[in-house]
Amino acid sequence: MSQEERDPVLRALSAAVDLLREGMDPCLVPEVGTNIAYALEKARGPEDVAAVRGRIVRLGEAVQPVGEVAFGASDHVARIVLTAMRYDSRVRAAANIRFAEPILHELEEMMLDIRYFDRDQEPPGIKTMDWGVASCCKTGVPDVIYDRGASGKEPMVRILGEDPGEVAHNILKLSRRIKNTNLRDRCEWE
Repeated sequence: MSQEERDPVLRALSAAVDLLREGMDPCLVPEVGTNIAYALEKARGPEDVAAVRGRIVRLGEAVQPVGEVAFGASDHVARIVLTAMRYDSRVRAAANIRFAEPILHELEEMMLDIRYFDRDQEPPGIKTMDWGVASCCKTGVPDVIYDRGASGKEPMVRILGEDPGEVAHNILKLSRRIKNTNLRDRCEWE
């Protein structure tokens, strides 16, 4: 892909990362960190998907990207986007955030299309994100896909959208809801 195609993707993703840095509630960052990704229109592999190098981490009461946005920076979130694009080519962005029942409840209150997969049902020899995301997209790509984890695997929520701005805005809306409902006091949700 040409630099002309890559530059707008990097700019849009950088703007979304700035939004998250300024307004994302750090309680939404999972232990493994958060990442946000944005794919080229004709993305074929992780090298065609931009993300944050080293992820976005919780730093005290703030969130901070570890590195810059770059193509090929995340295989995990890239596979979420690439799988979703097979079902709806307009859905080119995704981010992962922490799973907790109060977070799920707030996402439901936001009237988002939410679906889940059970890691225990995963067939052998298939990557979780390929299988899990595909199993949730058969009747269209939802706004949110989550799982409750498995042995050695942290439960996770994935926010999907057409671009990283849409994904970031849903995360910021969720952050405001958490702050407005005093859920933030329960940052150690079970």
